[in-house]
Amino acid sequence: MELTDLVKIYGNILTRILAWCRVLAIIALGLMVVCILIQVFFRYILNNALPWPDEAARFCMLWMTGLMAPSAYRWGSFVSIDIIKDFMGKTFGGIFNLLILVLGVVTLFVALWFANKHIASGWLFNSSSLKIPLSLIGMESIRIKLAWMYMSLPTGFVLMVLVGLELIIQQVHTLLNSNVSYPNPYDKISSATE
Repeated sequence: MELTDLVKIYGNILTRILAWCRVLAIIALGLMVVCILIQVFFRYILNNALPWPDEAARFCMLWMTGLMAPSAYRWGSFVSIDIIKDFMGKTFGGIFNLLILVLGVVTLFVALWFANKHIASGWLFNSSSLKIPLSLIGMESIRIKLAWMYMSLPTGFVLMVLVGLELIIQQVHTLLNSNVSYPNPYDKISSATE
């Protein structure tokens, strides 16, 4: 089995994981919109603002971002300055791109370290308004820990590290063998859900 085959297998696994993450991100986006509409209705129509929709919408927004950012990174949808890489030519541009990818993964590891510290403090504090409404069935409501909201950070960072490693391996392989080409990640979107 060649390196190209291993990279494609890794890419296919990552494609499926990211496809499920996108589905969950779309659900989180939908729930966020519903929470905002509920808050607008109660605040401006009934003139009686509810305490929980703002925080619930923020919870959904953080998870939507954490689950969608890895796909955007893989697709090259983040802000980038390609003119420098294109100006350097194929070989030097490829080396420059590799350095940028490695720097990105190192930065993600640092961000992951800080995110884990942030989660540790999140277990100490409850959400001010989000509760699991067990009072509806006669039990006491449980306040949600902020760590559940903060877990979107390391989830997104870990997935982005996996994407970054895929991009680094592809870049190294392309630099070593100019005959190798990898499909555009957009091509994988439709096949991921099949």
